[in-house]
Amino acid sequence: MTSPHRILVVEDEPLIAMMVEDFLDMLGKELAGSVDSVDGALPIVAAGGIDAAILDVNLSGGETSWPIADALAQAGVPFIVCTGGGDDMIPDAHKHRPVLTKPFTLDAVEQALAAI
Repeated sequence: MTSPHRILVVEDEPLIAMMVEDFLDMLGKELAGSVDSVDGALPIVAAGGIDAAILDVNLSGGETSWPIADALAQAGVPFIVCTGGGDDMIPDAHKHRPVLTKPFTLDAVEQALAAI
């Protein structure tokens, strides 16, 4: 299986989003979109054409990325879950997904992408 190429990034912290985008560029990946909310991500998922996603669990305003995760799972698109700590509750439906714990490194992102 080949590593995914077109990656959707869902991250509400602009500096972290830029870092992830830089990591993807260094890894030779194409950014399929970078959004900070469920409303921004769902149309991209619905349009298709993405190979994988990197999802920050907790977004601004108390929003979580689980609706995005559900839509990706339904579309058969693999994704990585990003958390800022161990207190995030991952639903049973997504416990088998690769997890990146913040702060993460280029190597960690590369390994997580290779795992999906």
